[in-house]
Amino acid sequence: MAGSGFGMQALVKKLKLLQVGDAAVRRNPLFYADAQRELERLEAAGFNERRQWTRDRLSKLLFPASRSGYGLIVRGGGDIASWPLLTKAEVRAAPGAFAMGSRLFTIKANTGGTSGEPLEIVRSLRSIVFEQVCIDRMMQKVGVDARSARCAVLRTESIKDPNDFKPPYWVHAGGGNRLVLSSTHLNAATVEHYARAIDEFAPECLLGYPTSLEALCFLLRRAGRRVNIPAVLCSSEVLHPRVWQVARETLGCRILDYYGQAERVAFAYATAPGEYKFLPGYAHVEFEAAGREGAYQLYEIIGTPLWNRSMAMIRYRTGDMIRVPAAWGERELEELALGVRTFAGVLGRDSDILITPNGVKVTGISHFQRDVANIERIQVIQETAAKVVILVLEAEGYSNWDRERLLHNAREKLPRNMHIEIRSVTALERTARGKTPFVIHRPQVKELLNNTRAHGNIA
Repeated sequence: MAGSGFGMQALVKKLKLLQVGDAAVRRNPLFYADAQRELERLEAAGFNERRQWTRDRLSKLLFPASRSGYGLIVRGGGDIASWPLLTKAEVRAAPGAFAMGSRLFTIKANTGGTSGEPLEIVRSLRSIVFEQVCIDRMMQKVGVDARSARCAVLRTESIKDPNDFKPPYWVHAGGGNRLVLSSTHLNAATVEHYARAIDEFAPECLLGYPTSLEALCFLLRRAGRRVNIPAVLCSSEVLHPRVWQVARETLGCRILDYYGQAERVAFAYATAPGEYKFLPGYAHVEFEAAGREGAYQLYEIIGTPLWNRSMAMIRYRTGDMIRVPAAWGERELEELALGVRTFAGVLGRDSDILITPNGVKVTGISHFQRDVANIERIQVIQETAAKVVILVLEAEGYSNWDRERLLHNAREKLPRNMHIEIRSVTALERTARGKTPFVIHRPQVKELLNNTRAHGNIA
């Protein structure tokens, strides 16, 4: 069966090079229309119907999950409460134990590793299609047809050498329907080039990370420039209210921000600051109490995906927190989990960026460890504007090849005027509270970041 999985993986890579890729994989006609109807029906449904649908779907998932290696070990049954909370470390330690069903139509993927610990997961084709249905639905909410829209992309894609500051800073893709812009080269000296490229391309939508959107909008604002982008979709980082405001003013756009993870265990979205909703039908969402802040209670998001029948990710701890009124009881939390109530947003990791000596904010730091197999975890420390240290907890088999691959990945993101040092360690740095953050900024760097934020804040 493993051979079939690898064959599917190779097929997907080939299809991605062709325009038929989306239709054959992410928008597979065997599953897409049914998933779309199911999602639309649930969004229109009330609390009781959403609750019953979720319970029915969950019960159908728990039976095959109970027969996985992991299910047999923990003796999980048909009641979700019989399963313990699941950590990323447990999945990383024995990923094969979580296998469910056939591997015939499955695709392997790696998490981005925002905590410095990437995870290999397996997704069923049906779950990949449903994920695309959800994204397409989000774009529809801001008036964009995902199948045909002209989209600009401003995330972490490596367009060219980060030391090459000669235009262009973009490439066209998707048969001419995508303008993929480099966030690495975006600064005060290049922003006019970006503005002209966006004006010429005339996108209907921008897909971006919040930090990249913030940089674009504040640089345009300082240059006295405006561009027209009707809709913006953000993900992967915290989108601050100040960025919602300046993006609307600078781009004249509608904004949708959504939250998810590579593990696909929860999904939430908002079209206005502080009004996030979990998407019904995506996952079975629970909340684990994680401390009190005055009149508010912190909860960790716990999720069980309802569409991936290939991996038993039951009651998975995301590590992501939300803050809700402490007076809320069981009923209010269930309404929240089913998308009936709103919440202010996920308390995320918007600090996981680096800043270059030229003042460019670099995102996608979690990509440093991508495709480096023999590493337990990394931690990125920016000592100065020009020096970055990557601490490595080695796994068995770690070699100079792994070190060079890690350095290569980092060098693809950072310009040559930033020195990169890789150190193998036996322990990572901890904060006073005992946490081991993925990115640490030394005082000099914090001051530099604070100065750039202060200059960007709206008066």
